[in-house]
Amino acid sequence: MTSTARVGLVGCGAISRAYASTIARLPDLDLVACADLDPTRAQALATEVGIPLVLAPDALVEHPDVEVVLNLTIPVAHAAVSRAALAAGRHAYSEKPLALDVADARELVHLADRRGVRLGSAPDTFLGGGLQTCRGLLDSGAIGAPIAATALMLGAGPESWHPSPQPFYDPGAGPLYDMGVYYVTALVHLLGPVRSVIAGARIGRDRRPITSQPLAGTDLVVRVPTHVAALLEHTSGVLSTLVTSFDVPASRYHRGIEIHGADATLAVPDPNTFGGPVELRARGEDDWTDVPLTHPNVVDCRGLGLADMVRAARTGRAHRASGELALHVLEVLERILGSATSGHRETIEHQVDQPMPLPAGLPELETGD
Repeated sequence: MTSTARVGLVGCGAISRAYASTIARLPDLDLVACADLDPTRAQALATEVGIPLVLAPDALVEHPDVEVVLNLTIPVAHAAVSRAALAAGRHAYSEKPLALDVADARELVHLADRRGVRLGSAPDTFLGGGLQTCRGLLDSGAIGAPIAATALMLGAGPESWHPSPQPFYDPGAGPLYDMGVYYVTALVHLLGPVRSVIAGARIGRDRRPITSQPLAGTDLVVRVPTHVAALLEHTSGVLSTLVTSFDVPASRYHRGIEIHGADATLAVPDPNTFGGPVELRARGEDDWTDVPLTHPNVVDCRGLGLADMVRAARTGRAHRASGELALHVLEVLERILGSATSGHRETIEHQVDQPMPLPAGLPELETGD
């Protein structure tokens, strides 16, 4: 790989602008091509952000100027596009989820290993200043030995604000796959991999009225559980309680993570963001203490995981938002729904090393060598 990695982007939807914005700030990444099944969307993105090549998706993964394929397609296409990129000898980085099921995700991880190329996947929000500060606190013993965690994503669903909410209620989505992936990734980053899960789930309503425009007055059909509660047993022995829901009209807690240790509780920021706040409350204290962030990258830096993957490929170290991590997290999600159906505890087969923390004090958008 050259000192400046040439990136080709597939899938020119709304999230592509966030990635393009981050790449534009990175001197070691160069966005050289884009592609979409709708050529007009690809051309619009190319014109907007100055991408020199507009190609068909199949042509992009084979193009000699593309070293890294950034896969921002819809979830059902993630595995196929990443598979084509890896087979062509390109590094691949995908939006979440890595695939719709564990079998496809495992195949991608094995293919990347056979081809000697890197595979990465969102979410990379755990590389932001907020969650990295939390990791430093845990590693330094600020809360004592971690005992348990609570992770809550409680909402009423996207049909009141999203212009096309049906996909959120189709297989591969729902509150667990759409949002729970951020929470489980953060928990693995902070507390280590998961050994087993036991869970329950239900569909709150089979049909839901859409109140957002332009579909207000119509109903959507619910095809996945809309309230999921799970107990995650980490290999460290820590127990995490995860609840993701589109069935909560209101809550005092809404979203976030708390980690409870022998000496203190750590309040972790929303894992779908890069910043803070981070708060700490020691045993016996009456109030929470705001903790200054020790790391940069506190605004939307989607693509930071891509940058870390490219830099790691040059030096031979492990990258953090890896395909291995994404596979582990996807298996946790899949086993949660499996446990909710079977009523039994389910074991996580694919284990992964806890991602290495970022060094404190790095400049913005750096991830260390």
